[in-house]
Amino acid sequence: MVRTGVTRAYGAGLRQAISKSVANRLRALCVGVGVTAILQSSTATAMMISSFAGRGLITTAPALAVMLGADIGTTMVAQILSFNISWASPLLLAFGFVTHSIARNTRPRQLGRTAMGLGVMLLALKLIVSTAEPLRESQILHDVLISISGDALIAILIAALLTWLAHSSLAVVLLIMSLASSGAVPIEATFALVVGANIGGTIPPIIATMAEGPEGRRVPLGNAAFKLFGALLILPFISLINPWIAEISNNPAHIVVNFHTFFNIAIACIFIFFTNIVAGLTKQILPDVPQSDDKVRPKHLDKNAFELPNLALSSATLETLHIGEIVENMLRESLAILETENASRAKVVAQMDNNVDRLYEEVKLYVSKVMREELDEAESSRASEILTFATNLEHIGDIVENLMEMAQKKDKKRIQFSEAGLNDLTQLHEQVTENLKLALSIFMSGDVKLARRLLAQKRQVIALERMSADRHMARLREGRPESIETSALHMDILRDLKRIHSHVVAVAYPVLERAGELEALPTTSEFK
Repeated sequence: MVRTGVTRAYGAGLRQAISKSVANRLRALCVGVGVTAILQSSTATAMMISSFAGRGLITTAPALAVMLGADIGTTMVAQILSFNISWASPLLLAFGFVTHSIARNTRPRQLGRTAMGLGVMLLALKLIVSTAEPLRESQILHDVLISISGDALIAILIAALLTWLAHSSLAVVLLIMSLASSGAVPIEATFALVVGANIGGTIPPIIATMAEGPEGRRVPLGNAAFKLFGALLILPFISLINPWIAEISNNPAHIVVNFHTFFNIAIACIFIFFTNIVAGLTKQILPDVPQSDDKVRPKHLDKNAFELPNLALSSATLETLHIGEIVENMLRESLAILETENASRAKVVAQMDNNVDRLYEEVKLYVSKVMREELDEAESSRASEILTFATNLEHIGDIVENLMEMAQKKDKKRIQFSEAGLNDLTQLHEQVTENLKLALSIFMSGDVKLARRLLAQKRQVIALERMSADRHMARLREGRPESIETSALHMDILRDLKRIHSHVVAVAYPVLERAGELEALPTTSEFK
């Protein structure tokens, strides 16, 4: 709850802070500390960084520096929660519930969610401590924990497994802290358990990025290497560290958390100078995969941004514009193919439609996942607009593919349009193409003036289509051979261009409806 609330309230700012930290390793480390201290999850930071790396926004070496800072940041929250502040739990729960219930704006609602999450965390810690009190009297548990304290490897494996299942090293460290406070776990065993929790915390990001490209997978892999090397370095000296940590505070909870902080600071101080080397090693393990040119992949869909609906919808908007660019190219190519005899180019356009279909499915699934999140009215409306416009673009692609089938029939029959007929088709085609460019701009900007202008074009395109049809009928009456041969083809193309324009104009309606101008516009029957 805390991570979701903070991410939705300030996630865009946190991502911007990360993106600006790539110039300097120390700055990247500090940003990682700050962002993770706020998010309370190094896993969430790892997913952000992996997303940036996968899209080429950050290279592996500075991304690893951010992760070193993230591991320190997650210890800051544990430090705060190691103090007895359980009295704040009911206050945070009450404040969070009221704020989340009555607030209308996104940020106050999410801050209320965050307060409730903190309240539940404090309540859980108090319950764990009180519930674990009787465990001190359990001889069986005492014998088990004594055996663990004598075998650091088993303790590390148990804690790593528990952390992987919990998907949170912070949660497991707080559990260890609570058990240590109640005397259920000897201090000698807690250090190995904390090391295991740190190693286990690197597993969820590795698994979560398995389907990503190698660039995104290198970051969690490199961070796991840091933790493993750090564990190997520190384990022989645990018995020496124990008295030194105890000098800072003899409170068992503070001893556990102080070791957790010390372990991550030591790793950062050592490996901050080796980020380039580790980045190189991860590149050898996960080399770049050459991209084939025959398969178009989504460029902008950030699959780690679902907790940030605004950012996720922006990604979907950019990917829909990517579809629009392909459709625009298809439409331009279709005119050249109709003018000439070129069956091979028609096949290229058909392949472009396959790319449109593939990207449309990706956008549709992506936006559907975004809509499962908690959206406000504006975000929900935008999600619907994206799906509608993407669907219209996909329909336009199908219609253009149909035009290519007509072009192939024309080539097969060896027939040609009359010069006047071709001029009419070209004029209408160019008008539809220009309006598609205008529609893409409206979709991105939501500009009311442009939407008004596009809707006004509807009447002109309808008039142009009718004029072209009337001229064609006049040529038929004159008995022109080219017009007679291409009559059915000519009328089908006019019909399809009109259908394309209907899909194009649809983008203007939601923009004008938001501005309260839709009711004042002429009705569809007036346009006809």
